[in-house]
Amino acid sequence: MTETLVAPVGAHPEAGTGETPPKRLFIKTYGCQMNVYDSERMADVLRPLGYAATDTAEGADFVILNTCHIREKAAEKVYSELGKMREMRDKKLARGEGRMTIAVAGCVAQAEGEEIMRRQPAVDLVVGPQAYHQLPELLARNARARGERIGADFAPNEKFDALSAEGAAARGVKGPTAFLTVQEGCDKFCTFCVVPYTRGAEWSRPVADVLAEARGLADKGVREVTLLGQNVNAYDGAGPDGVWTLAKLAYALAEIPGIDRIRYTTSHPNDMSDDLIAAHGDLPALMPWLHLPVQAGSDRILRLMNRKHGRQKYIDLIARIRETQPDLALSGDFIVGFPGETDKDFEDTMDLVRQVTYASAFSFIYSPRPGTPAAGMGTQVPDAVARERLHALQTLLFEQQTAFNASRAGMIFDVLFEKKGRHGHQAIGRSPWLQSVHVDDADHLLGQIVPVEIISGQQNSLTGRLLQQKVA
Repeated sequence: MTETLVAPVGAHPEAGTGETPPKRLFIKTYGCQMNVYDSERMADVLRPLGYAATDTAEGADFVILNTCHIREKAAEKVYSELGKMREMRDKKLARGEGRMTIAVAGCVAQAEGEEIMRRQPAVDLVVGPQAYHQLPELLARNARARGERIGADFAPNEKFDALSAEGAAARGVKGPTAFLTVQEGCDKFCTFCVVPYTRGAEWSRPVADVLAEARGLADKGVREVTLLGQNVNAYDGAGPDGVWTLAKLAYALAEIPGIDRIRYTTSHPNDMSDDLIAAHGDLPALMPWLHLPVQAGSDRILRLMNRKHGRQKYIDLIARIRETQPDLALSGDFIVGFPGETDKDFEDTMDLVRQVTYASAFSFIYSPRPGTPAAGMGTQVPDAVARERLHALQTLLFEQQTAFNASRAGMIFDVLFEKKGRHGHQAIGRSPWLQSVHVDDADHLLGQIVPVEIISGQQNSLTGRLLQQKVA
């Protein structure tokens, strides 16, 4: 879960000028990078109404919980948080400070809108992930009819049309890195996943809109963009000369002055096209980092998951990509304790991890999501067994991550400095492989790309030192 605080950019006349005080907006974001992007855009559409970001829900005029439905515990945390928001709202009213509006957005809102209304009457608005561009209208309607609650059907084209109409320059980004959504939805229907039901079918933004937003980001000082999608490498947006692939889009983005680095996430193995694999070797701006989830290493479990690929296809695919880009850092997702998983199935997963090796990974115990096929599968793995397997898998993954980071020691490579560190004039940057790099006496280089010599690598970060003051 990520807490997203979006500071106001370019003060609006209603937001802090004249005699009208700004209205305070607090957005709490759960889940994936797509939700982080959505939270930023919600702040963008609310800024013209006079809403300025605050770093706490206490005393806020408008609170939005932007939710994730992937994990059961994540959904339950939303209801717990709503109880806290209700208490804060009541105290705010008692102090005579006006009423706090509470909204639930994102995938839990889409999947459980009626349940949210039933369980927590304090909620004023329920907004699906394809409807947050309507927040100004929904707020106005809510002001006239307190208690009205509204969800939304899938219409990503309408959402992005509305956001594009406001202009790419409206994005309130801070720092030299930014997310950029290019694709939404998924057609794969993995049996454990709710995304097709909460985000809808695969849909790609038109090329012109993506490039326009990227140019706006570059104008604000962004040097690195991460292209987002539930299945981003299935991108097939309409371009000026026909349908564009993700690879062709990446080449075009790299030609935008100021955009020096490109990443993308999350991908499906079945959509790693030949031109995208080739781009990892041919396009310098495409960073040598790839998040390509496999979920399990057992062919039997992969079939039950409806992944539509086997373990050997995945292993062979990684070998092809690494032949193109030998210095690739691989990231993955793993689920342990899937219904019916045996000791042999789990060992197959461990064997795949040993063969492939990962620089980073996310691993979870299977969580049944209502309405998905896997939730109805009979043989559930006992919790104690699943936890033991997760511990074994994470131990192996952490060993590989630590070894990869340690292998960077002694290397010299470019680092994009993002923010100040905790100590003195320390700055924190990003390596080409997405590790955090801590460097002393570098806080004057924020937003710049600088060669750094790596002194050491730890499990979660690298330590480096400046070679020179010349910047890229």
